[in-house]
Amino acid sequence: MVILREGLCPGLTSDIITTLKTNYVKTVVDLVSSDLEELARKCSLSYKTLVAVRRVLLAQYSAFPSNGADLYEELKLSTAILPTGNNKLDLLLDSGLYTGEVTEIAAIAGCGKTQVCQSIAVNVASSIKQRVCYIDTTGGVTGSRLLQLLQSKTDQEDEQISSLQRIDVCHVFDVYKLLDILQDLRHSLSQQVVRSGETLRLVIIDSVCAVIYPLLGGKQTEGMAAMMHLARELQTLARDYSLAILVSNHITKDSTSGIRPALGRSWSFVPSTRILLQRPEENAQSGYRTA
Repeated sequence: MVILREGLCPGLTSDIITTLKTNYVKTVVDLVSSDLEELARKCSLSYKTLVAVRRVLLAQYSAFPSNGADLYEELKLSTAILPTGNNKLDLLLDSGLYTGEVTEIAAIAGCGKTQVCQSIAVNVASSIKQRVCYIDTTGGVTGSRLLQLLQSKTDQEDEQISSLQRIDVCHVFDVYKLLDILQDLRHSLSQQVVRSGETLRLVIIDSVCAVIYPLLGGKQTEGMAAMMHLARELQTLARDYSLAILVSNHITKDSTSGIRPALGRSWSFVPSTRILLQRPEENAQSGYRTA
């Protein structure tokens, strides 16, 4: 909200500002949305002067108009699709993870959420050579496991090393540290701080539930506020910097529908796409999963 002040635009003198403020016109929005004829009469000011001032303020502070076609073209230019490395999962996701969106993988403990997240990170870093920020909140990510996944893709040690260098792993164990990391990430992206000229395209949080659950329950409001702050940060980060954001979540029991992703209805509006991983009941010990 821009407060009216002397020097804001030609013609807006201190006397005019004082007169306007005595009539409760204190901001640019107040002035441009007023009936100028009535305002001129009430304040004993020149109608032509007010029209000229409003024209300048509108030019300086109004958003430039754009139509739907322009917005769509901008979206097409800024959107990229990151393949996961799993053909069936890519088919399910309509070719892969989309930048500008939050995707969630939900499953019970031990079903393979971290395995999927690490496999996707390795594929993005090695196959399309894009940087990945992997935020680990459970201690489940190790360099040795990432190396094993890379070794299954290539025997070239130099390629393995360069791919590992594209994956930045951060270990955090509370939501406030997580928010700090996301703020640091936003700052570095806004300053266009990139390493080796490679673009950051994927942010993984494994898992989001681990840092929020301890603050939820009972009469605590702190947890809900932190969760919604995190939700807004993820959505705006994805949109503002054309990032694909992948989060993992747990599964909880629901008396009405059986099972559902954790964190409740408020969180359910955050991801654009939710993937539910399950073991096939007929062969629970196999390595197969349904999605």
